[in-house]
Amino acid sequence: MRVVGTVAELREWSRGVRQAGGAVGLVPTMGALHEGHLSLVREAERRGDRVAVSVFVNPTQFGPGEDFERYPRTFEADCAMLEREGVEVVFAPGVGEMYPAGAAATFVEVAGLSDRLDGASRPGHFRGVATVVTKLFAASEPERAYFGQKDAAQVAVLRRMVADLLLPVDLVVCPIVREADGLAMSSRNRYLSAEERGRALALSRAVRAGEAAFRAGERGAERVADAARRELESAPGVRVDYVAVVDWATLEPVERVEAGCLLAVAAWVGQTRLLDNAILG
Repeated sequence: MRVVGTVAELREWSRGVRQAGGAVGLVPTMGALHEGHLSLVREAERRGDRVAVSVFVNPTQFGPGEDFERYPRTFEADCAMLEREGVEVVFAPGVGEMYPAGAAATFVEVAGLSDRLDGASRPGHFRGVATVVTKLFAASEPERAYFGQKDAAQVAVLRRMVADLLLPVDLVVCPIVREADGLAMSSRNRYLSAEERGRALALSRAVRAGEAAFRAGERGAERVADAARRELESAPGVRVDYVAVVDWATLEPVERVEAGCLLAVAAWVGQTRLLDNAILG
């Protein structure tokens, strides 16, 4: 496995893969890897891709007062995990490589979608995500890029960005990977104390409650959302950010729930903001 830090090195490898008749699969990450990330790597390998994983904590997607400085950085452990999975290249650029002119003057923004769900709670977050993912696509020129369903609003933003900009990349979305007790895997789970870890299970319970209401025949979006919200609001030490039932393509609220709608929840457990969701039906 090669670790490269420059766009030139990554691009040289990627073009060599294509010249040899292969396809590049990119797994963008911010490091602090877990089984959720590894599931993306395994899906890329299952499809026959030669895999590059980026490890870059992107400053432009963090707002003032957010956790950029303390975001977990476990690069050596990450590399050991990726080498065991057969990853060919780890792209680990410095901030200066991704933003060579210093403070960025050029951004990619998906108007409308970027202000919904997590975008409403974290203004500017999706602008930073769309910008860095565009840069990673330009650097690696992948045939496919792999993302997790846990970040469902991010997926919607990136799908629209790819469509609008005519980017020749297929976005592959892989299911949420959960701990044995149901907690959605997240790098930020590392922040949780043992007590908070137990409280965080309210998010997966909330999602299951909304799914149960839908399976029982409920089609009113507010009532499905209320079933999830009650689970969160009844949990001690959990502060609700949002509970929403939306069209997954547009992130717009719906009144009537159809199969394929997204039930999304976000909540604070102590000082840690966590996400969970389900595709209903």
